[in-house]
Parts: sequence; structure tokens; C-alpha cells
Amino acid sequence: MIALIQRVTQARVRVDGAVVGAIGRGILALVCAERGDGEREADALLGRVLALRIFPDARGKMNLNLAQAGGALLLVPQFTLAADTSSGTRPSLSPAAPPAEGARLFDHFVAQARSRVPEVATGVFGAAMQVDLTNDGPVTFWLQVPRQAGA
Repeated sequence: MIALIQRVTQARVRVDGAVVGAIGRGILALVCAERGDGEREADALLGRVLALRIFPDARGKMNLNLAQAGGALLLVPQFTLAADTSSGTRPSLSPAAPPAEGARLFDHFVAQARSRVPEVATGVFGAAMQVDLTNDGPVTFWLQVPRQAGA
């Protein structure tokens, strides 16, 4: 599984002009399931997102995780993160999980996040979305959890 995370001062996602999810200070995570991913990969990726120390402490050093910083989480499904762009000019999206499996894993990711984070907002799987954000820093990280053997 893949997540592109950004530390934000605010972020929101709209569908058909209506805001469906919004947060203040926290993490915007674009989340993608790849073919062969399962709940183990989703849980491992969520663990990494929540543990990453990307918020400043009292000295301004990136030393706090999301919970320690009291931040919120905005999760947006983004299957294009799995695109193969190694050749040609049209990205291949075949590395992404099939839509039904991607939706199931995104829903699992969201449910697990909601059990661990007080404020979680989301985009809508399969919808055309517009995402507005103010990247704080800017601070952006690419996280990828490889498929685990026996998964």
C-alpha cells in the first residue's frame, strides 16, 4: 500500500462542489491499495502514518507524531499513486488494486484510523474529488508498505 502524506494547517475535499471532509492542523493522506495488498499492509501503513514524527516540538524540531501534536487526519483514496510511469506517456494503472478490493481496503484503513485518531475525515472512493490544502512547511512524504510474505 502507498500513502502520500502532507503536513497541513488545513485541508478539505469536495465532491460536486460540496465539502465531504475537512480538517484543520494535521495530515492529509492520499491512500492507494496495490494489487495483492490486504489488511496487513493497510494496518502496517496506518501504523507508519500515525507514528511518523513530522510535527514540530517546542524547539521547532520535527519530533512529534500526529497524536502528540493533537492533529486530525484527512484520508483521500487515490488509485493513481500506483501508476506505472516507467515507459510511454500514458500511465498504466494496472498495479492498483481492482476497484472493489481498493474500496474494501480503503474502508478498512478508515475504520482502523477512526479507532485510533479522534478526528478523521475522508474523501469518497471512486468520486471525482477536488482537494484543497495548505501544506505546512512544506512537509510531504511518500510511504510504501510492500506486500508481506504469506499475505
